[in-house]
Amino acid sequence: MKGFPNCLVALALMALACSIASAYDPAPLQDFCVALNSTADAVFVNGKFCKDPKLVTANDFFFPGLNTPRSTASQLGSNVTLLDVSKIPGLNTLGVSLARIDFAPYGLNPPHTHPRATEILVVVEGTLFVGFVTSNPDNRLITKTLYPGDVFVFPIGLIHFQFNVGNTNAVSFSGLGSQNPGLIVIAKNVFGANPPINPDVLIKAFQLEKNVVDDLQKKFAA
Repeated sequence: MKGFPNCLVALALMALACSIASAYDPAPLQDFCVALNSTADAVFVNGKFCKDPKLVTANDFFFPGLNTPRSTASQLGSNVTLLDVSKIPGLNTLGVSLARIDFAPYGLNPPHTHPRATEILVVVEGTLFVGFVTSNPDNRLITKTLYPGDVFVFPIGLIHFQFNVGNTNAVSFSGLGSQNPGLIVIAKNVFGANPPINPDVLIKAFQLEKNVVDDLQKKFAA
């Protein structure tokens, strides 16, 4: 039994080595990773091609003019200006993005989801009726009327909307918990899919007549 303590030490070291080998750090391992479409002048850091930090400038983290009203001359009467990693390369790996939403009177940001982000919205002008629907089996609708200075949260992945219930313009800003939150507009994605979803599927799923499905597919495919 003379070598028993040494065996314990060896086993402890082996266990420590195994724990070290299986450890990982889920957070970014550098200050920033400015995204590049080309690998020229890039370095490979933390699994991504990033701009050489020595070549990074303030413009990689900058976007001007978000205070400027956007046109709401659309069928829905709304306009979303999303500042994600495609607009601000410095957002890469940082897990956030920002959106400005302009509404004409009675304009609508239609039911949609962000598959990769929770959204937190603040109203700065006008009156918005907002809401989201919980997942199955409850499918509970949670709504609130918001005024300037009010804040509302839309949980990740849930269907939600914003509707200007006033007769004046409205403006809101949203923070999203992803550099690329994604967007699924329910009606557009279902009835405007490319190639189109088989009408028989939609007829049965939505309990609609074939002529209604055909009309919706033509409308959203345009």
